[in-house]
Amino acid sequence: MRFHLVALALIACAAVPAAAQRNETPEKRIERLEQQLRAVQRRVFPNGAEVAPEIDRTQPADAQAGVPASSAVADLTARVDSLEAQLRELTGQIEQNGNRLRQAEDALNRLRDSTGARLDVLERGAAPAEEPVRPSASTKPKPKPVPAETEVEDEPASPAPSATGEAAAEEAYNAGFRLWESKRYAEAQKALEAAAKRYPKSKWASWANNLAGRAYLDAGKPATAAKTFLANYQSNPKGERAADSLYFLGQALVALDKPADACKAYDELQDVYGSGMRDWVKSRLPAARSQAKCR
Repeated sequence: MRFHLVALALIACAAVPAAAQRNETPEKRIERLEQQLRAVQRRVFPNGAEVAPEIDRTQPADAQAGVPASSAVADLTARVDSLEAQLRELTGQIEQNGNRLRQAEDALNRLRDSTGARLDVLERGAAPAEEPVRPSASTKPKPKPVPAETEVEDEPASPAPSATGEAAAEEAYNAGFRLWESKRYAEAQKALEAAAKRYPKSKWASWANNLAGRAYLDAGKPATAAKTFLANYQSNPKGERAADSLYFLGQALVALDKPADACKAYDELQDVYGSGMRDWVKSRLPAARSQAKCR
């Protein structure tokens, strides 16, 4: 800010009409230049330090014998040239300082951007793998991958099996799980939400809603993930993945930079489920509380 004020002062000095300068007497011109120089020095050196004048203003009142009468004019000219040189020097210093300031700001911005990107990568880290479901007798086996040399485009999904109830709900969940496992998060979100909506009274609805929230979290959408986790816990607190949803709700809130709210989710998890939560969640809860700096 100081350099901008100095620049404005120099611009104001330069704005004096040329005609007015030509009509000034040498003494008036010197006084004006010295005033301008002092004004610039006060802005460049706010602590009181100033550039010492190069020309002594005290001159003998009477010309010495043998010295031409024009020496007074020559002296005034020298003083004017000295003042103008000092103004040019200060102007150069201001421009150099402004360039250094801009370079420092650019470097700081680059450092902030690169550091922020690295932190985002570290914070997102690989999510812990969801426990796969053991296939039941009615569950179709997972198809073997096609060799790379004979790889073809995905075929349309086969019609839903004729089985109903828990077997069909489990198959719908497993289909969404395979999409999530393949990192096809958008497709997994749709498949899992559809499974939970189609079989709302099945135990697999709790699994499907929880994994849908994880698909949003893994896709970099922590706000949507938090809503999904909270809804799964509130709508079915006795569901098999309700405790998991509270844990991942805390993870989503940390990603949203809300550690205090994340601690509330972890406290709720501990208070409601305690030793009843599954070991997979229980073993990860202390590290999660430490990350959110919970008391």
